[in-house]
Amino acid sequence: MRSLRSRLSALWLMLAMSGAATAYLLLESFQQSSEARVARAQDLVVRSCRDIADRYQFFVTGWSGSASIDDRLRQDLLPVIRSALAGAPGVEGGIWQAASGSLAYGYPTYEGTGPKTDLPAAELGVIEQVNAEARRSGRPATIRNDGRSQSLIVHACPLRGPLQDVTAWTMTRAATAEGPAYTHLLIGLIVLALTLLGSAIWLAWILVSWSRRIAAIETALGGATGTADLPHLPQTGARELDRLVDAVNDAGHRLSAERRRAAAAERLAAVGRLSANLAHEIRNPIAAMRLKAENALASSDPARKSSALEAILQQVARLDALLRDLLATTQAVQPTPRNVELEGFLRSTIDAHRELAAHHALALRSVCSSPRAACFDPSQLQRALDNLILNAIQNTPAGGEIVVAAEIHGGRLLFRVTDSGPGVDAGIRDRLFEPFVSTRADGTGLGLAIVREIARAHQGEARLGQTHHGNSFEISLPWQPS
Repeated sequence: MRSLRSRLSALWLMLAMSGAATAYLLLESFQQSSEARVARAQDLVVRSCRDIADRYQFFVTGWSGSASIDDRLRQDLLPVIRSALAGAPGVEGGIWQAASGSLAYGYPTYEGTGPKTDLPAAELGVIEQVNAEARRSGRPATIRNDGRSQSLIVHACPLRGPLQDVTAWTMTRAATAEGPAYTHLLIGLIVLALTLLGSAIWLAWILVSWSRRIAAIETALGGATGTADLPHLPQTGARELDRLVDAVNDAGHRLSAERRRAAAAERLAAVGRLSANLAHEIRNPIAAMRLKAENALASSDPARKSSALEAILQQVARLDALLRDLLATTQAVQPTPRNVELEGFLRSTIDAHRELAAHHALALRSVCSSPRAACFDPSQLQRALDNLILNAIQNTPAGGEIVVAAEIHGGRLLFRVTDSGPGVDAGIRDRLFEPFVSTRADGTGLGLAIVREIARAHQGEARLGQTHHGNSFEISLPWQPS
């Protein structure tokens, strides 16, 4: 699935490609419009030259004067040029003779302060050249000089009449890199460049801003690895992300409430399931005490009565321990965390069981892979480990080994009690931590239930770990360094 970053990057790439294509089309359009302007200018000078030729032909029709060139003839030819070029804006021209040069010149559409009567000195060589070419070939000739900002177009066509070696010429200039079209092109390219640059900066800001906000959300969510509740996420300042943050926070509140209700319901359900087992566990000691009391009353032997009283006291102690453990599973555990040095905590925990382990011919040792201190309730965790160690001692045959370990794994504090016993029967694995579930005939089945409640009170869990031989019970807690 594509990320938001890749989508925005693709959008920016599309904008860049679109901008490049648009710039190319603008340049091509400008080039084509420049060529079109030059072509129109060329058509205009050709048509204007023909107009001069037509009016000159009309002027020399019925000619009876002298073929010599004088001032009067030059003055008579001026109206011919002016009338022919009056409808051709930007075109200047005249009549040229090889021997005499310019016979007449006119620029009727000149936009200066007065009429222009002098030949353009800068273009005089080109004018002479194009007229010579038209006279020599007897056909119209055109010379085009392309400059940086404009093209100069000079056209000449031969004239027929009484005057020898006479040609008409026209000239104009077509802007190629200046003028309104060029200004529009520059404006378009500048706007396009600013748009692309602004889009790039805008998208980059969106990418960085959203990346930071999403990273902040990830950090907030990642900081709650060890708890079952969702953390409260801070507002990001982005409306869309804040709607998601509000939804997550609301879901977290509902999840916490549901988890508390589920835990309470689970305790109540556990108490309900315990009722039948509890009645059975209480009935047996009561029946034994009743039998002992009846036998003592029926006998006159003081020793027998004393033995019966001792048996009754043992059953009372058994009932007291049963009720104490039962209350421990039903009452909410409130841990008091403090800084605990792990290695010393493990050593003191197993020292209390070394004598019993030695009595059962078992080896008992501790392994601490992390010398650091952690934060938890040591009295409650010691009680949970005591239950697991006692279970291991009672279920491990002589000559076996029990290992109590602590380590930091995957950002969590893990306590593990491993033995070399026969393992847990597959039929009760799923119910192993429920009250009154036990593999021993003399067991109450409350020890592992207490372990589970203590783990849950620390926002952790108790579970049966994976092992090839024996049993491995684990208590996994959130890692809270001191």
